[in-house]
Amino acid sequence: MALAIVTTRAQLGIESPEVAVEVHLSGGLPCFAIVGLPETAVKESRERVRSSLLNSGFDFPASRITVNLAPADLPKEGGRYDLAIAIGILQASGQLPNNASDNFEYIAELALSGELRPVRGILPVARACRSAGRELWLAPANTREAGLVEGLPLRAASSLLEVCNILAGASQQEPLINLEKPEPVTIFPDLAEVRGQFQAKRALEIAAAGGHNLLLSGPPGSGKSMLASRLPGILPPLEQDQLLDIAAIYSVAGVPPGDLLSGRRPFRSPHHTASAVALVGGGSQPRPGEISLAHQGVLFLDELPEYSRQVLEVMREPLESGVIHISRAALQTSFPARFQLIAAMNPCPCGYRGDPRGECHCTPDQVHRYQARLSGPLLDRIDLQSWVPALTAEQLIGKSEPCETSSVVQQRVIGARHIQQQRQGCCNDELRVQGLEEHCILGTEQTALFGQSIDQMGLSARAAHRVLKVARTIADLNGEPQISSPALLEAIGLRRSAL
Repeated sequence: MALAIVTTRAQLGIESPEVAVEVHLSGGLPCFAIVGLPETAVKESRERVRSSLLNSGFDFPASRITVNLAPADLPKEGGRYDLAIAIGILQASGQLPNNASDNFEYIAELALSGELRPVRGILPVARACRSAGRELWLAPANTREAGLVEGLPLRAASSLLEVCNILAGASQQEPLINLEKPEPVTIFPDLAEVRGQFQAKRALEIAAAGGHNLLLSGPPGSGKSMLASRLPGILPPLEQDQLLDIAAIYSVAGVPPGDLLSGRRPFRSPHHTASAVALVGGGSQPRPGEISLAHQGVLFLDELPEYSRQVLEVMREPLESGVIHISRAALQTSFPARFQLIAAMNPCPCGYRGDPRGECHCTPDQVHRYQARLSGPLLDRIDLQSWVPALTAEQLIGKSEPCETSSVVQQRVIGARHIQQQRQGCCNDELRVQGLEEHCILGTEQTALFGQSIDQMGLSARAAHRVLKVARTIADLNGEPQISSPALLEAIGLRRSAL
């Protein structure tokens, strides 16, 4: 038969839409044309497929070969279509049975020798293939990642010849299902290692319990980065669905998953020289940025005022919506970005303003210009602000006081998150106006106190709502069904500028 149709999948954000590879052989001068909006790497598959077929011992048809990648309006990129195109040519030319791939999907790049090479973004492919009820052919190097999707039959082969022998019935292979997943041992930095800083530790616990954003301010070496690195250790472990969502983002970005398989939430800490595209994602073929790689985890921005203002401003929308939309002339892509922002900064250019050692020599104008690098709308979206003072010599070299470990704090955080899920189905930070009116009800005393604070502090509507969310989280940590005056006062105190 001169026509064959083989199934594979494209990449569109973290989705993997189905692509039908239609191969037609006809008379005329020999040529090899690929249509269906292919980019350069896809067009170059002609040479890879031709060499792979010849080096695997197959005949390359001396015909007019037309390969259509449908749907035609979906952009195609990369070498992920090589294996499907090769199988389609073999079936159309009668070198493989035409019904040999009815229940299969193929995705792998081909070497000139016929070897199967891994491709980026295999996890979204595996999830979509399982939903379609098919088996997936792929390179052995991709099996560990695709094996995260339970219930998907995988077929791994090292070469095109091996795939064809199995399809033709010359050899047998049972599909791999529910591969054994290694459990990596991850050592979490412990909160007990941080000396002093009880106020900052409390702010960190509240931020973890409600999913709130946090700004740590203090002189150099006071422990801001150390505190931030302890946050993933007190957050609840990832659930299976959350892990697969994050792993799909990492797969599309071509980034190793690291500690994700242990259930630890992502912790991303880009340098302050990062561009806006590196932070939020983009490019001619959009890829996820740091805020998406921190999805369901922590994005730590150290030396916050050193970031370009344009870079920081692009985070304002995803901080509210939990998703980043990237628009290009050819396509529009969305990536999830439900991250928790933890930022750290010095109070002035030299860093020692407010330090009791009195080493700051910055002028008021210099301090104002330095702090003005952070816009009001961005600071409005940061729920908590905590001052991190420099430790005294006695605190540094003296005998350390007994401190709670991360595991103890984590249990309180898990308890508070459980209360929130039972009450409203989400973290307090994700509450919208209707949720605030329903779950953040204030008594007469608390209403008067809150109104006075709004006037004195000049809080915007957004900032006021965020104070209510933090107060609700503090009440959850304390096991209180309603927001008490102490919980509200603590939330207001943590809203006061630490600059």
